[in-house]
Amino acid sequence: MKYVVTGEPSGASRDAIMAVYPRHKVVVDAFVDRGEVVGIGPFGDGGNMAIFRSLEAAEAFTTQDPFIIEGLVGSFTIRPWLDEMLA
Repeated sequence: MKYVVTGEPSGASRDAIMAVYPRHKVVVDAFVDRGEVVGIGPFGDGGNMAIFRSLEAAEAFTTQDPFIIEGLVGSFTIRPWLDEMLA
């Protein structure tokens, strides 16, 4: 089972988002380097999604991500994903 974090946009401007992006990328890269992220990125119509290998990683990410901490993500949810159905 994987865990999906979905975030809703806060209405922040692109300039505000890009100002925080370098710090966000440092956090993302640390989770990727540890193999905890399956995929991550924005939706084309706003919001974002990240897929983690464990609930612990998903929860840790939400407490460290500057986009969430600084309110650039309006709200987020963590949901279990039954990806084994794809096999």
